[in-house]
Amino acid sequence: MKSEVQHYSLILVSDETSPVRRFDIRHSTVKRAIWGAAAVAAVLLIVFVDYVRVRIDHVELEGLRIETAEQQARIDDFDEALFGVQASLDSVREFERKVRTIANLPGSVATGGAGVVEVGTVETGDLATQARGFGDAEAVPSNAAAQAALPPQSANASEAAGARVEHKANARTADDRISALRNEARQLAFRADQRLLSLQELVGQLENKHAKLASSPAIWPTQGWLTSRFGTRISPFTGKRQFHAGIDIAGARGTDVVATARGKVTYSGSKGPLGKTVIIDHGYGIRTHYGHNADVHVKRGQQVERGQRIASLGNSGRSTGPHIHYAVEVKGKAVNPLDYIFD
Repeated sequence: MKSEVQHYSLILVSDETSPVRRFDIRHSTVKRAIWGAAAVAAVLLIVFVDYVRVRIDHVELEGLRIETAEQQARIDDFDEALFGVQASLDSVREFERKVRTIANLPGSVATGGAGVVEVGTVETGDLATQARGFGDAEAVPSNAAAQAALPPQSANASEAAGARVEHKANARTADDRISALRNEARQLAFRADQRLLSLQELVGQLENKHAKLASSPAIWPTQGWLTSRFGTRISPFTGKRQFHAGIDIAGARGTDVVATARGKVTYSGSKGPLGKTVIIDHGYGIRTHYGHNADVHVKRGQQVERGQRIASLGNSGRSTGPHIHYAVEVKGKAVNPLDYIFD
């Protein structure tokens, strides 16, 4: 038996004079229209939800960018503060080295001064040759801090999710850096405590030792260029290796030579290859020698103070040019004079 096709009738009446209009709509057509409208509504709803999610992600990422920038600024400030603490500790360590050396405790070699600049080992007396190429060294500290990359604005939800993952990775990197800085801060605090204890020990050892400090060599004997260090070197006369028991400082003839500490002149005059020489006994087993002078301005037995002029720089004796041979003896043994220069 053939089933009757169901349909709906739509009757339109505009007014009394107009004819009645009737439309027959199949049931299947109505169902398709309803399903189509539902599908369109579902698509529109999905697009709307996705748009809202993107907008929420965008606002969240903007907040994360600001948070990351603030965190980076705090890390940089902390890093800069730690750098300042490190510099302060370095200054304390250098001060401790000087005090330990003055107190005849283990120390390290001096690295320079205001009036003497090392130009390398030069075995000739030609000052023009010695000064050639001379210039102040410049050390430029660098501190290249890596900046955390901020996630770009996402165009859709999947890109926003990827940006969030990148932000989390950056956050982990920042956390690692903060942890490293925290550990470094603990280490610096520990080092500062150790330095404090060490300096307190030094203060105790240096009490009632003012006379010994005043009698300990502590300054450069003249101004010029450090041309030869303490230790084994090639002799400018024989070309063979020999032990050099002091340091050589070249300069202009007539430059003042000063006592490097308080003491008593025990020798003033000509002394073989050293030419016109001054020897000062500072007590406590310490003596200083000043050789190759043009003139001497002190007499044997005279008491001198640190910084007092005792001679004029020259090239008397066996010398290749105007310079001073400066030597320090402790209990009769030659030591490195640079260990006793702190200005």
